[in-house]
Amino acid sequence: MEEIKLMDEEGRRIDGRRPDELRPIKMKVGVLTRADGSAYLQWGKNKVLAAVYGPREVFPKHLQDPERALLRARYNMASFSVEERKRPGPDRRSIELSKVISEALRAAVFVEQFPKTSIDVFIEILQADAGTRIAGLVAASAALADAGIPMKDLVTGMTVGKVEDTLILDLCKEEDNYGQADLPIAIIPRTGEIVLLQMDGHMTQEEIDRALDMAIRGAMKVYEIQKRALLERYERLVREKEYIADISEV
Repeated sequence: MEEIKLMDEEGRRIDGRRPDELRPIKMKVGVLTRADGSAYLQWGKNKVLAAVYGPREVFPKHLQDPERALLRARYNMASFSVEERKRPGPDRRSIELSKVISEALRAAVFVEQFPKTSIDVFIEILQADAGTRIAGLVAASAALADAGIPMKDLVTGMTVGKVEDTLILDLCKEEDNYGQADLPIAIIPRTGEIVLLQMDGHMTQEEIDRALDMAIRGAMKVYEIQKRALLERYERLVREKEYIADISEV
């Protein structure tokens, strides 16, 4: 098998980025009219749709918690999201990621304000190209905010990897598949809490410390994109209300 060159002599990555450069990110909030909150995210070649329903009645009822809301996230990769068609339905990876995303979001939401209810978050990966757990979490967090769910702050995140002994930010598919390590992290910026931290591969303690610093700085850039998307959503709503008011006066 021919060895894949992930970085050139000038330190440029396989897609031309510098080690600390992010892939292009676009986000739009409020894309589904029948969901309580929703967000669509393009992150590199990733395309992610998140929808939130609730707080609403828990089903089945025996899962009801008298002290707090039950927050459930369901992460799913569409069968057409990857080059080799994925078998439909949940697999071990999607079940694991649903669990860690649920826990990360639960840390940010004031679930105690909504006892005996459920907040259901659906994350659909329409196209996958590495970093989908963080992309899904970022989209889901914005969708929760769009739904008006009280939160400490948005949850944001980033992945740092190691390629040819160099730490890099925001891995693409080839770097994720053939690199030496990857470390996804999610944080609540306002409190500084780390709500998701995983690692695959090997890094030294010094590399881990540097990777965490890189990841947090990168995540704050994503945080600004989330906030801007939410602001655009509410500016759009204000314009629509003003338009309706103008029409009604005619």
